[in-house]
This record gives sequence, C-alpha cells and structure tokens, in this order.
Amino acid sequence: MKRKTFDKLASMIGGLLAVILIAAGALLTWGGTFANNQVKDQLAAQKITLPTATHNPKESADVTAFFKAHGGKLMTTGKEAQMYADHYIAFHLSAIGGGKVYSELSAQEISLKAEAAADPTNAALAAQVVALDNTVGTVFKGESLRGMLLNAYAFWQLGQIAMISSWVSFLGGLIFLILALLGFAHSRRTSEDDAI
Repeated sequence: MKRKTFDKLASMIGGLLAVILIAAGALLTWGGTFANNQVKDQLAAQKITLPTATHNPKESADVTAFFKAHGGKLMTTGKEAQMYADHYIAFHLSAIGGGKVYSELSAQEISLKAEAAADPTNAALAAQVVALDNTVGTVFKGESLRGMLLNAYAFWQLGQIAMISSWVSFLGGLIFLILALLGFAHSRRTSEDDAI
C-alpha cells in the first residue's frame, strides 16, 4: 500500500472519529445539563431546608461537617438529597420505628389488629393499635420521601457521569481531530512512490 494512500485513509478515519466523539460530547453535555437542571428544579419546588445537624451522636465527622456547612439552605442538588435521606431521615425513622422498617412494622400492625379484633373490649390493645398505626403511617411517609430523594440523587449522579463523559469525549474528539489534520499534512509531504 502506498504511504500517501494510508495517510489519507487513516486521517479520514481519525476525522470521522473526531466528529463522532464531538457529537457524543454534545449529546452527553445536553443529557448531563438536563439531569442536573431537572433535579435542581424539582428539589427546589419541594422547598426542603437542610437542617444544621442530624442529632445522630454516632455519625462521622464528614457528615457533621456537611450539615453544618449546608444547614439552613434549600436542597437543590442530588448530593444534598442523598445526605438528607441517608443521614437525617434514615436516622430519625430508625428512632421512630424502633429500628424496624415499614414492612416489619406493617406486619406487626396486621398481627396486632387481628388480636384486637379477637378481643374488641380490650381498650389497652385498641390504644396500641392506634399508636402503631400512627407509627406505621409516619414510617411509610418517611421511607417514601427517602426513596424519592435517593432517586433524585441517582438521577443527579447520572447527570454528573454524563458531564464527565462529555469532557472525555470532547478531549478525545480534539485529539483525533489534531491527529487527522497532522495525517493530512503528512500525506501532502509524502512522495507518491513511498510505500508501507
């Protein structure tokens, strides 16, 4: 194969790869921007203000520092949603439910309601059912909010990954564009008789 033909062919492939990578970078930027804006807008609409502390004495220093730095601010990022869900809501739900999750409390409530139905005159048992019903409702709402916030965090994180991927794609496209231009320049200087 002639060197000039090889240089042109390799340069055209490099140019095509540059165009593909730059187009991919543009799409990834659009996706990342969309994800980040959606999370910001949807979280801001909820008007959740981050607390200055979780009141968890066993939390790590970085969690304490995060809430101290972000406390009093409106939640607008996926990271804030994740920290609030995992370190504030989860801690307080654990205290409310005695360490049990909704499914465990709900099963306990069903059993207790069956006992109360078997003994309808037992006022103490009826009071336990009402108290447990309130706890189950609170834990259900808290776990639902926690799940939604963690979904917002996941969507935001995908947006962050898309933005990083776009930078890598743009860089790769730029490198292939430079290599393609250098290949075309080299093919002009190569003699028609040179072979590989």
